[in-house]
Amino acid sequence: MFPIRRYSKQRQKIFELIKMSRSHPTAQWLYGALKKVAPSISLGTVYRNIHILVEEGKITGRAYGGGTEHYDAIRDVHYHFICSSCGAVSDFPMPVKEVITREAQKISTHSISGHTIQFHGICEQYRKQA
Repeated sequence: MFPIRRYSKQRQKIFELIKMSRSHPTAQWLYGALKKVAPSISLGTVYRNIHILVEEGKITGRAYGGGTEHYDAIRDVHYHFICSSCGAVSDFPMPVKEVITREAQKISTHSISGHTIQFHGICEQYRKQA
């Protein structure tokens, strides 16, 4: 169990930004966005509060390549699209196929609890720029 923490305006703002974002923001992006409205915020504060939000189960973090962690407030299982050109990460609106988890369990000696799928290609925004 994690300790009960007092309310933090900065943590709440970080959480709101992650919830509103469809792009699975990085800590660096969050820092840049927060710096505009709270110039005294430090990158360390952003990382510390992200860590707390992950620990509390409010957000998840995942590296989609490139070594940078991206954050997501959607806790339900869902798929992602990663742009091979610009690195943008977005939710992919395809229903989750639970049959994939069941089929994997049939052929595995491991205990399978779920799956993730990442689609790769060129995003619409990058294609329009090219």
